[in-house]
Amino acid sequence: MRIDKWLWAARFFKTRALASKACGLGRIEGNGSSLKPAKEIKVGDLLKIRTEANTFEVEVLVLSEMRGPSAVALTLYRETESSRQLREAIAQERKLLRQMEPPREGRPTKRDRRKIIQFRSGTD
Repeated sequence: MRIDKWLWAARFFKTRALASKACGLGRIEGNGSSLKPAKEIKVGDLLKIRTEANTFEVEVLVLSEMRGPSAVALTLYRETESSRQLREAIAQERKLLRQMEPPREGRPTKRDRRKIIQFRSGTD
């Protein structure tokens, strides 16, 4: 089975085109090497998947060409314990950073926008 189809069916990417693009950019690694979109995978392969939000290390359990509900997609792979712990630590760190930043006041006013435009253009 093609890796891009499986990534789409396992719901790592919203579309198959995005899965294919991630393979082309070298964000999908299998058994230590970068994988192309048409690369055949089989049950038992270890994959390292880097998405915009997270990095996953998974073992392929089931091959499926159909995209089903998320509950079914979770049965297609098993995430390694180290990967899960790392993702949870990063999520906790992001949560703490969000708490430390000052709350936003909302949209800028017309006066604020004029000041922003002046600042960006370098005029006084």
